[in-house]
Amino acid sequence: MSKTFRPWEIDQLQLLPPSVHEFVPEGHVAHFVRELVRESLDLSEIFGAYTEERGQPPFHPAMMTALLLYAYSQGVFSSRKIAQACEQRVDFMAVTACQQPDHRTINDFRRRHLPALGGLFGQVLRLCQRAGLVKLGHVALDGTKIKANASKHKAMSYARMKEVEPQLAAEVARWFAEAEDLDRSEDDRHADGRTDEMPAWVQSKQERLAKIRAAMAVLEAEAAAEAAAREEDRRAAEEARVRDEKRPEPTVPRPHHMADGTPSDKAQRNFTDPESKLMMTKDGFVQGYNAQAAVDSASQVIVAEMVLAEQNDVRALAPMLAQIKANTGRQTRELSADAGYCSEANLRELGRRHVRGYIATGRIKHGEGSAKGRIGQLPGTQAHDMRMRLARAGYRSRYRLRKQVVEPVFGQIKAALGFGRFFMRGMKKVQLEWRLVCTAHNLRKLLTAIGRAALAAAR
Repeated sequence: MSKTFRPWEIDQLQLLPPSVHEFVPEGHVAHFVRELVRESLDLSEIFGAYTEERGQPPFHPAMMTALLLYAYSQGVFSSRKIAQACEQRVDFMAVTACQQPDHRTINDFRRRHLPALGGLFGQVLRLCQRAGLVKLGHVALDGTKIKANASKHKAMSYARMKEVEPQLAAEVARWFAEAEDLDRSEDDRHADGRTDEMPAWVQSKQERLAKIRAAMAVLEAEAAAEAAAREEDRRAAEEARVRDEKRPEPTVPRPHHMADGTPSDKAQRNFTDPESKLMMTKDGFVQGYNAQAAVDSASQVIVAEMVLAEQNDVRALAPMLAQIKANTGRQTRELSADAGYCSEANLRELGRRHVRGYIATGRIKHGEGSAKGRIGQLPGTQAHDMRMRLARAGYRSRYRLRKQVVEPVFGQIKAALGFGRFFMRGMKKVQLEWRLVCTAHNLRKLLTAIGRAALAAAR
């Protein structure tokens, strides 16, 4: 007697078409994101952009928004891969109701409505608050370097620019002279031919020369502006010293620029994404941005985010504190951060906002509270008081929460979601893209919390 198998009838038609609710199991994240967009998010800013009555009806903005949020929550960021998933994956079909926008439509929608999509971060964060995921008892702040949509090999230092610029200028001048001689010789042979066309081999060199000169001008303008800012800092510190008769806080040196307002030879500019910077990571130098996140310790929900185009984190603390208050309506009670955020100005800002800080003043080994480094050794300073606070608590210090709160979030975004490179260029677009990624992260946390609550209620 032979074994009986279940039938496999590929050509069998279904009597009734399936419902999108049956594509994936009940409680799947696809259903959650779709219904969240339909019922809980305010998309009036996106809908308001559609004022033209003529033309073919576009895809529904709510469907496109749900598609992007779901794709980001699943670690699919490329418009081509999102379009491919709409054709091949039933979970994406459950979101789009089997509609299949192509990659150009998806990319155009994202570019057109990127500011409005970034604004969804605040709405999702408020939903997390209503679900009890945001306590603001302790918030950990940190930054991570993320590659830009540009190669570090497309950057050039100011010293190299000064070396290459006259060489290219001489070469272009020589080629223009050769082109003029060639035009004259062709005029003798072809009197009725066109002679106003520039050879392609001249255009490429000329374009590169123009890019180098533009980059040099930007670096020189930045250096002059920073020299003026340093002079302003010096005058303010001198006035404070005379007024308060206290030792002023030393000015933090600005890298890659000379004191006289000229760029350092090491100053660099990238030709693909000029606003990105060459940054040092544990894996070497990358051309990228410094993505910041403030994470609530209760459920690892991101309560504030921003992007910097500089290696150091010190300038991020004050705006991130302000954003926590703006996003949630109240300020955190505690904040922990590593030594990159330690400065007298930042520690004073914590006191002004009545936030108890736990900020390292140097490198702290695991299980120890004392920091190694010169910051905080001068008694009477804010940094010295912070150093003593961490040393007294030892391994029991609240500073230990930093590693277990914010660093796993970066691991989830980079490793689990696979977001290791920005897809857009320029600071403004990169900031909005990072906000969209943080929104997707918070959506995953919200879904996990709702799932746990439903499971507990079922028991």
